[in-house]
Amino acid sequence: MKTLKDLNLTAQQLELLNSKLGLRSLFANKNIDLEKTLRDVEYENALREKQAELIKLQAWAIDNDKKIVIIFEGRDAAGKGGAIRRIVAHLNPRYLRIVALNRPTEDEQGQWYFQRYVNKLPKPGKIVFFDRSWYNRAVVEPVNGFCTEEEYKIFMGQVNDFEKMIIQSNTYLLKFYFSITKDEQEKRFDDIRRSKLKRWKMSAVDEKAQDLWDDYTRYKEIMLEETNTEHAPWIIIQANKKTDARLAAIEHILNKIPYKE
Repeated sequence: MKTLKDLNLTAQQLELLNSKLGLRSLFANKNIDLEKTLRDVEYENALREKQAELIKLQAWAIDNDKKIVIIFEGRDAAGKGGAIRRIVAHLNPRYLRIVALNRPTEDEQGQWYFQRYVNKLPKPGKIVFFDRSWYNRAVVEPVNGFCTEEEYKIFMGQVNDFEKMIIQSNTYLLKFYFSITKDEQEKRFDDIRRSKLKRWKMSAVDEKAQDLWDDYTRYKEIMLEETNTEHAPWIIIQANKKTDARLAAIEHILNKIPYKE
């Protein structure tokens, strides 16, 4: 194990380790790991700074009746939900909504596909986060046989115009795709299966994800190519490291939405 002398820390890094957060992280485990502790503290500090900026962004949206839609897509276990939780952690819950829809009901199956999502779009001053979105029909549904080929083609022919209509209704729309490797997905699935607290997250669709990896890849690549428009481009987040992915997503939100204090 490396000592403080071995690490050759800067004065700023030593200050971080001596902070309340640093000391709490340092002694959280029996085996003290200075390098990991420093990484954790630096991440938490960076996260808190960005979360403070998100509060300003939300206040601006409320004061100016702005509507914001942020979509999180990606493979199963890519870290979409965890990123959303960090983003909303200190925001006013009365002015935001997290949407994670189940499979369509019998009534919804007879509606225009986008209708159930239109009903979840934000009112002025509100932010809506989609933990998976209408893009289920671009990847998850065709891979798992939940839609017909005709339904898939209709969706792909309509989605770009649908998003243009959202934006033209004075709404900011951001689309994130969290990208992980096959090995990383398998590792995360194994962690979920071993955890008594997380085991509920594994669905029948998740159980087949590794076997259907190539099918997911094919549909994902078509989706990213055909729906990466000028008015609603995809933002690809490299998500093998969850902490980096979360910070990157927040940074993009702060950069793409022109909020003012």
